[in-house]
Amino acid sequence: MEPSSSLVTVSVTKITTLTILLLFLISCSTLTSTEAYDALDPNGNITIKWDVIQWTPDGYVAVVTMYNFQQYRHIQAPGWTLGWTWAKKEVIWSMMGAQATDQGDCSKFKGNIPHCCRKDPSVVDLLPGTPYNQQIANCCKGGVINSWAQDPANAVSSFQISVGAAGTTNKTVRVPKNITLRAPGPGYTCGPAKIVRPTKFISADKRRITQALMTWNITCTYSQFLAQKTPTCCVSLSSFYNDTIVSCPTCACGCQNSTARAGSGTCVNPDTPHLASVISPPGKSDNTPLVQCTSHMCPIRVHWHVKLNYKEYWRVKVTITNFNYRMNYSLWNMVVQHPNFDNLTKIFSFQYKSLTPYEGLNDTAMLWGVKFYNDFLSQAGPLGNVQSELLFRKDTSTFTFEKGWAFPRRIYFNGDNCVMPPPDAYPWLPNDSSRPVISLLLPVMTLFLSMAFLFAHV
Repeated sequence: MEPSSSLVTVSVTKITTLTILLLFLISCSTLTSTEAYDALDPNGNITIKWDVIQWTPDGYVAVVTMYNFQQYRHIQAPGWTLGWTWAKKEVIWSMMGAQATDQGDCSKFKGNIPHCCRKDPSVVDLLPGTPYNQQIANCCKGGVINSWAQDPANAVSSFQISVGAAGTTNKTVRVPKNITLRAPGPGYTCGPAKIVRPTKFISADKRRITQALMTWNITCTYSQFLAQKTPTCCVSLSSFYNDTIVSCPTCACGCQNSTARAGSGTCVNPDTPHLASVISPPGKSDNTPLVQCTSHMCPIRVHWHVKLNYKEYWRVKVTITNFNYRMNYSLWNMVVQHPNFDNLTKIFSFQYKSLTPYEGLNDTAMLWGVKFYNDFLSQAGPLGNVQSELLFRKDTSTFTFEKGWAFPRRIYFNGDNCVMPPPDAYPWLPNDSSRPVISLLLPVMTLFLSMAFLFAHV
């Protein structure tokens, strides 16, 4: 007996639904919180290029170069740490411009001792002031790499490595695995090494071209969710036309622990006795944030104040405050998204560069300090802030102070998205048409009722 058409339809529907559900679950399992995409820097990444430039009796010599192609996210002190796992039994004979943090067990070598024998080496940049015979180009900056938009000349870091027991031809060399990049903490996820077309080098006189013997690339992308569990900055707002000061959202970067004490809790009060010993315990280096006790508990607060209104211009004051007692932010930068940045006329005491992540849309700007003036944001305290003012020309077709238009849509500090106040809390423009009417009618009505009451009792 053949099944009826209705039964066939039901069974097909069940199979189709089950298939779709399975495909959905599989797709969800492949997506993790480490997937990185930044709408304001969609192509930003750190590319690590590994160029084999010379064969040796048991391996090769390579130049490893890190290019920071991120527009505004840089690597600050104490700098980057690059790690990997060797595919075979390779060792590092020597390095220039960098060093492995741990030599490992080299006891099987009787003559020359390798620089590092670990299966999973970790490499760090050398410090400024390293002797010249240990340097190569673009090395020795303490692991600090600037962002591409802020300082492209210093957005590169390099070192040279001599590898043994690695094979001496393109067929026998194996690329390293499990590449990791800490900058200085977590946040970056690196893809596998991919062999690409050999890099070409042009001589100083631009009359000769040479090329690497073998090249492979590694691409690393950043995820703020992977870097830290809580946000690192928040935004507060105010304006000349409203007395309301919109503070950072409560618990924006965490909540105060009522049982916390200075030195063992999550925050410290500015008037705490012996504050210096709490910030830097004797003989101990601690890079974990120690923030000033606030309602928002953020290391960084950005305050946007709509300051003045002219006939053809309007003016904004921006203040960045550091609440972290254990962090000095050098080479800091801030990215602001606002529709009026295509009419920015003047900026005072900050550097400025327009960012156009999408063609034809000029609403994003990158701001940073002037070198040797305010590019260093000191730790929490009286000097822990920098500020500037921005002058915008009014576009009559779009300009308005209504409904919070004058405030930014999004703010990043050092590449991390800051927590904004909820839109309904923004300082709105007062309704000037209704308040005067109420203020005039109220005394008139009060007088009228009083006279009516007196006449009634005469």
